[in-house]
This record gives sequence, C-alpha cells and structure tokens, in this order.
Amino acid sequence: MKKKKTSRKVILLVGLTLILFLVIPLGRPVIFGLFLLIGLLLFTSIVFRNKKGPVEESLPILTKEKESHYAQLGMSNSEIELFRNTMNHAKQHIVKLQENMNGTAKLKAIDLRQNTVKASKALFKELTKDPTKLHSASHFLYTHLPNMVDLTNKYIEINNHELKNKQTYEKLEESAQIIDQVAALIAQDYQKFVEDDLEELDVELTVAKQSLKRDNGL
Repeated sequence: MKKKKTSRKVILLVGLTLILFLVIPLGRPVIFGLFLLIGLLLFTSIVFRNKKGPVEESLPILTKEKESHYAQLGMSNSEIELFRNTMNHAKQHIVKLQENMNGTAKLKAIDLRQNTVKASKALFKELTKDPTKLHSASHFLYTHLPNMVDLTNKYIEINNHELKNKQTYEKLEESAQIIDQVAALIAQDYQKFVEDDLEELDVELTVAKQSLKRDNGL
C-alpha cells in the first residue's frame, strides 16, 4: 500500500512539473493548467483503482432462519461470527478452486479422478447443516483447501508461460503430482467428516435387521 501511494505521488509530481515548465512558459492560461491537473488526478485514480486485487466478498445477511438454527444449536454470538467468516472464506476458495480445476486438461483430469470440487462442496454443505462440527473440518478449511488453491494458482501461472523448457515441464509435472495428493486428502477429509453418519446408519440397519427377524419369527 505504501509503495502504491509513493508511485501515485511520483506521477503527480511529474505532472505538476510538466504543467509548470510547459504550460506557463508557452503562455497558456492558468485555467488550462488546472484542467490538465484535474485530468491527471482522474487518470491516476482510475489506474490505481484498476490495479487493486479482487475485493473480498462481504458476508451475506444473516437470515432469521439461520439465526434461529444457530440459536437451537446453542451457539454464542462469537461462535456464529467465527463460523460465518470461516465459511465465507471457504466459499470463495471453493469457487476459485472450481475455476482453477477447469483451467487446464491436467487439473480437470485430477478433479475427475479425485472428485476434488465435488468433495469440497459436499463438505461445505455438511458444515452448514451442523456448524458445531467446524473443528472436525479444520484440516480441510485451514490447510488442504487454501493450499490447493495456492498450488493450482501457481500451476496455471506457470502453465501459461509463453516459452517452456525442460525444467518448466518437470516443475509442472511435480506440481501436478502434489496437487493430486492434496486432492486425495480433501476427499479423505469428506469421508472422515461423514464417518459418524455412516456409523449411525450401521446401528440403525442392525436394529432394523433384528426387528425383521423377530417379526418373521426367525
């Protein structure tokens, strides 16, 4: 930010110098110089505004339905805020991940093999059902998902190089292997998260089988 402000000051100083040494000696009216200065200010404002990175998506409005859901789970205001902020970051990461995984044939193949985006979305959906299990998805939310976005960002950046040599292709292949491994971890994150549901289903199936045996006199 400091560097950006410094660059803007330099541009303005150069502009003022041109106005002083070119406009006034040529007999131009002072108002002409003022118009030039205003134009320069507008130009620098547009340029530096366009250089800003993507604006982080703000939190959606908390609906009464969601607020009631959190209250029924016994969540405090600080827990609700933490959950909503965490999920907002996760949503942005998943959107970017989906974009990246569709960016090249290699990444698309990894996504099809590991179901990376699908597993990420599914885990996100499960978390929205039970926010109290946020800690159970900590590896996914704070390590695997952001790492995956960073890795695929860098992969696409290198893959888009106009000229590639042997070292470039080797690095791309190495990156693809690491991405594939992290993608597998994300799939594991989802499986671990729903393990409790599978165990509960096993119990219910066992009870149902026993009930059927009694009813059938077996």
